[in-house]
Amino acid sequence: QVHLVESGGGLVQAGGSLRLSCTASGRTVSSYTMGWFRQAPGKEREFVAGIRRSGWSTLYADSVKGRFTISRDSPKNMVSLQMNTLKPEDAAVYYCAASVSVITTPKEEEYNYWGQGTQVTVSS
Repeated sequence: QVHLVESGGGLVQAGGSLRLSCTASGRTVSSYTMGWFRQAPGKEREFVAGIRRSGWSTLYADSVKGRFTISRDSPKNMVSLQMNTLKPEDAAVYYCAASVSVITTPKEEEYNYWGQGTQVTVSS
């Protein structure tokens, strides 16, 4: 079992950048396919980005492609989400999740462990 804790959220102006971190304990992040999801008020949680376990294959939602980058730092046992050129519609609670899937999946139901979330607010 892995325990996930997100950090790095906050308030940023449109066009700015934030870097979210997800620190894992209990198991190594390289043992899991890791993903970032987000949920805005009144909306369903949606997939943002994922990185395959035991490799570097990544997957992004179309809405963030070219602006967000997911990465894994195995020595620090963490996964990060670099978010650039933020837009007001990126505002949401961002969740880190871990999946035992061997592929980079965007399906929420395939993620087994979740962090508590971190708030990202983007002002226009």
